[in-house]
Amino acid sequence: MIQRVLFQGARAKVPTNILRISLLAIVAVFTLSFTNCEPGTGPAPDGGVNPNEVAATVNGNEIKMEEVERILKQQARGEESKLSPLELAAARLQVLDGLIRQEVLFQKAQAEETVPTDEEVNAELNRRKTASGMSQEDWDKQLTETGTTEDSLKDTLKKEMAINKLIEKITGKIEPPKDSEIEAFYTGNKEAFKARRGAQLAAIVIDPRKVAEGDTTTNEVEAQQRAQEIGNRLLRGGSDFATVAREFSEDPQTRARGGDWRYFTEEEMRQVFPQGLAEYVMNEAENGDIVPQAIPFEGRILILKVQQKKLKDEDQTLETQGVREQITKALIDSRKQLLSESYAAVAMSDAKIENFLARKVIDNPNELSGARPAPQGEPANTNSGSNANTAESNTEAAANSENANAESDADEANSENE
Repeated sequence: MIQRVLFQGARAKVPTNILRISLLAIVAVFTLSFTNCEPGTGPAPDGGVNPNEVAATVNGNEIKMEEVERILKQQARGEESKLSPLELAAARLQVLDGLIRQEVLFQKAQAEETVPTDEEVNAELNRRKTASGMSQEDWDKQLTETGTTEDSLKDTLKKEMAINKLIEKITGKIEPPKDSEIEAFYTGNKEAFKARRGAQLAAIVIDPRKVAEGDTTTNEVEAQQRAQEIGNRLLRGGSDFATVAREFSEDPQTRARGGDWRYFTEEEMRQVFPQGLAEYVMNEAENGDIVPQAIPFEGRILILKVQQKKLKDEDQTLETQGVREQITKALIDSRKQLLSESYAAVAMSDAKIENFLARKVIDNPNELSGARPAPQGEPANTNSGSNANTAESNTEAAANSENANAESDADEANSENE
């Protein structure tokens, strides 16, 4: 069970739900979930790809390998060097597919006059900078680390905004569902409208990394000390949690709401928090209580407050506040998604697309090795009599590559379904 003292404990790696707008999210390629080379200057001297090589054209507009590699680097987060040539080729084709779709839809946006002005792009970029909570120094550092310039970032953002406006224009004709549709949806999905046992939590976030302007803790020791100071202050009483959160929390999103975070079902708490927290919150804590232990959470430390508990599952009806609106939004969003997918499919079929990278794979299917690079520090196998072991190793590497590709396909399918 949760002990009634704040502690300086070890960190746990768990999925993060704290809302934080990251630079990677801003520069990621915008894709709708509806995924012989062109002559260049020859192969890259390091055996990789030539950044000036044309990967594909869309109605004559070129997509360079430089852009494919930039996005691949962002998505792989520095792990691309661990992939085999076969896995890298598959990853490049997937990234290129997203860039082709983006270019097709951006050209449609240009035709439909939904491209934002430079002033609109600059305003949105500044808004996202502010929301990220980063200092200018940290912002510039992440631009450098992700191989992105301010101009390329603006270009990506311009395309994203243009495509968003295009889809809003295309889907604007969708009408709200009829009452009979809403009732039929509720009847067929009653289990989804149970209010599950759980609790609304608030959080003060202490981050040992300096990721935002105004962060006061920059290492583990400082973060642990600050968490203990704040926790003890709150447990002594006399301090308002929301006021302390606005003053000390190092997460911009929750700080702006006085620490208010989100509702967790009891099962979710068991999945994402250290053992014992869910039992303490649901069986011991009262509404308004501070959890008397600093909680490790994805490299950060949380001081939690139980805002409001729901002690039993409750069936919701169409008369329950918000249910009818929730169903209406779900039905409209589903129709918009289907219309967006259909529009994109037609746009892709109408476009003249030349995928030179895919053609290169077709022309040279046997030149891609499935063997991953050996980990640094491991001596190379120089035993000439180990042919059997080598064969087994190659077989295993090929199997791993196929599994990795299968997992990649599954992840992509899940992403599209979401």
